[in-house]
Amino acid sequence: MKKRTFLKLSSTFVAGSILNPMKGFSQQEKIKNWAGNLEYSTSKITSLDSFDQIPAFVKQHSRFKVLGTKHCFNTIADSHDEFLSLKKLNQVLSLDKEKHTVTVGSGIRYGELAEYLNNNGYALHNLASLPHISVAGACITATHGSGVHNGNLSTAVVGLEIVNANGELKEYSKEKNADEFNAAVVNLGAMGVITKVSLHILPTYMVRQDVFQNLPFPELEHHFDEIMSKGYSVSLFTDWQKNNVSQIWVKSKVDANTNINFGDNIYGAKPATRNLHPIVALSAENCTEQMGVPGPWHERLPHFKMNFTPSSGKELQSEYFVPREHSYKALLAINKLHEKIGPHLFISEIRTIDGDDLWMSTSYKRPSTAIHFTWKQEWDAVSKLLPMIEEQLASFHPRPHWGKLFTLSPAKLKSSYEKFDTFLNLCKKQDPNGKFRNDFLNRNLYQV
Repeated sequence: MKKRTFLKLSSTFVAGSILNPMKGFSQQEKIKNWAGNLEYSTSKITSLDSFDQIPAFVKQHSRFKVLGTKHCFNTIADSHDEFLSLKKLNQVLSLDKEKHTVTVGSGIRYGELAEYLNNNGYALHNLASLPHISVAGACITATHGSGVHNGNLSTAVVGLEIVNANGELKEYSKEKNADEFNAAVVNLGAMGVITKVSLHILPTYMVRQDVFQNLPFPELEHHFDEIMSKGYSVSLFTDWQKNNVSQIWVKSKVDANTNINFGDNIYGAKPATRNLHPIVALSAENCTEQMGVPGPWHERLPHFKMNFTPSSGKELQSEYFVPREHSYKALLAINKLHEKIGPHLFISEIRTIDGDDLWMSTSYKRPSTAIHFTWKQEWDAVSKLLPMIEEQLASFHPRPHWGKLFTLSPAKLKSSYEKFDTFLNLCKKQDPNGKFRNDFLNRNLYQV
């Protein structure tokens, strides 16, 4: 769930709430995701403002989906029947300084949580490019930041509560039921309604961000690991043109004793002389501070400022995860399509994510490299390009981001996840009549 790329293609910004703030049922005009590429199949929404109301709602409804911050580009969160909004359940419920955990309502967004944690002397291990996404929504789709030793955002989860299809509250944690916990964290919305999430926290820390320009693409063949290890979190940006990586964003943890010296270049990439947007032609005013200026973790790990509201326009996103050891070969395979990709692409971002034990995580049991595409909103062209990209990556067994656009068959998805059948059986147990199913889950999970 990312991006991230706050393209200045529109002067109109979304400044209001996503859902009708009134408690209870509301009928709205057609609802779209924030990029506008997807129109949801119903406008029926019930908004709840109490955890106690959730079990009764679940029992009373035969089919619905929870709608969060609407940052998915596919139909994973869509419903033909009704939506439930838990946007108002965005409280920090407890901060356990002994166990180093924070428990939050599932409606909270990362930007809200990060401010609270930092003000209390704590931090999360990582953040995605956008601070506007919800904690629950990001975790159930394995959304991520970057860093060779950083797991995706769901790896910070140590416990959660889910109301299943019978209206029963189920608790999952690493201590109580580790196996089912590993299924429940990245559950794709198939196991029920997440009410509360507990996350592991760290002491707050400072980060500086340095940007370098124009890395020759061939340098990735022998130096990919070294480049991606230059900081705590590193991102590469490219449009796949001119055999060039246009920018390297290096985010480094710092303290009073830190002395960072990158020299005058990183394998030929020169330090930027000003703040940059990932798309160099666009203004960097909404990007987080660069030029090596230290700041709090939550003001540097995202690419964009937390007080900046995403625009209403115009992009599509897709992303594929390949095993880390195949990074350069996978990038080279995509680079062969540069002439076809170029006319329809805004920018690509390349990041690294550590492996984990979460059954349906895109980095399950394998440290990964994520290759992200921010496309122009030209679906006719993009829909033809995605199968070409997937074919180029086929030998590397790519896993697509669960909340973004892809065309891989359900059978290929299943072959990428060794716990697929076990996960499906658990989903059937928690939701025997398909209360939480939708077209996306029916196609990619239940009908394989």
